[in-house]
Amino acid sequence: MSLRSALARARYFVREFSGEAAYDRYVAHARSHDPNAEVPTRRAFERARTDAREADPREGFGCC
Repeated sequence: MSLRSALARARYFVREFSGEAAYDRYVAHARSHDPNAEVPTRRAFERARTDAREADPREGFGCC
């Protein structure tokens, strides 16, 4: 395996583990269903994702 290949694999796993790839998957999915769909910015997407995660009692983000 070349160094470039190893770095590409490492980048892939870091992006998947950190959740950074979620936005890219969301945009690809939205564009595949409606090419003219308005896609939120990465910041808006992450904010909505965080809000949804915090609102879910199973996630354990609630206070007290």
